[in-house]
Amino acid sequence: MAYGSAADAVDEYLRLVETTTFSCLDHFVDTIINCFGDEYLRRPTPEDLQRLLDIGEFRRFSGMIGSIDCTLNDINILDRSPVFDDILNGRAPKVKYSVNGHQYKLAYYLTDGIYPKWSTFIKSIPLPQTPKYSFFATHQEAARKDVERAFGVLQARFAILKNPALFWDKNKIENIMIVCIILHNMVVENERDGYTLFDPSEFTHMESNQTSEVDFTVPTTKPSCVSIMMKIRLYVRDRDKHKQLQDDLVENIWTKFGEYH
Repeated sequence: MAYGSAADAVDEYLRLVETTTFSCLDHFVDTIINCFGDEYLRRPTPEDLQRLLDIGEFRRFSGMIGSIDCTLNDINILDRSPVFDDILNGRAPKVKYSVNGHQYKLAYYLTDGIYPKWSTFIKSIPLPQTPKYSFFATHQEAARKDVERAFGVLQARFAILKNPALFWDKNKIENIMIVCIILHNMVVENERDGYTLFDPSEFTHMESNQTSEVDFTVPTTKPSCVSIMMKIRLYVRDRDKHKQLQDDLVENIWTKFGEYH
């Protein structure tokens, strides 16, 4: 997994035939997922979510909790993604934040242009015509590179992810990817004390005040009826909310940080 070598590259040295090597990898992958999957692939806790909101605001995007990108740029995958299941089912922690004087209650991801205009997605502005829009697009696209950087780190650490997977079925490829993420999270946890982590005190050196926070006063309960779930679904897919939030972010970023550009 680390070096991405062929299964029979060291067969004479290790006295293992190709089929045995594949079998060892299969057992290793299954064991890691069964033993550590629940811990290292868990959903963010409210504390984790607050840290993501802090980082998002530090990077000039209040209410942002990260970037998202579909595999192979196929938007159809979004319909099968569990990303918003907790939101639709009422299990996600509630958040609240203010942008340009308006209050919002749904965190969002930065995305590229292929994504729909939902209230949970904030896209860049193609061919910006004013300095204000250009400034926003530059910062949105820079912050959105996190996904590509994260996958680059995984590929550098596990060379098996860079090589063609001609002899693996889809389930095995998926499990190998999951195990690489689990092992990466283990490494991050083990080496965390040596990193230069984000410091919320950095807010004191900026013109903005911290406005994004997890709302612990609102319980996370499961909706009691289908109508409530449909209402949440419509809110997530609201194009008007998307446009309003994007406009507010453009104004907010330009007003607070544009003069330093």
